Amino acid sequence: MSRRVNPLLAALAGAAAVVALAGCSLDLRDAICSHGEYPVMTVGGTGSACVPDDEKPPSGYVRYPEGKVPRKVDDKWDVYWRTHTLDKSGAIIDAPDRS
Repeated sequence: MSRRVNPLLAALAGAAAVVALAGCSLDLRDAICSHGEYPVMTVGGTGSACVPDDEKPPSGYVRYPEGKVPRKVDDKWDVYWRTHTLDKSGAIIDAPDRS
């Protein structure tokens, strides 16, 4: 006697496996800024803030260089900018308060 697999059960098992595997790769880290904001950094230091998309950075703050913007806490660029900053001319330098 051959046993046949119920197609519905097989489909459900497959869907559960996909969900389980996808859940393992989800990035659950907090966003640096809320929706509608972008991150800025202090000139010459490692401070940062979030600014509404329709506003310019406040005095003493600048946008991160393109392609080097932190998006999530502890992502590659968030970690990098803890020990680097921009000088007044926009050059990347070691942060004076480098840890």
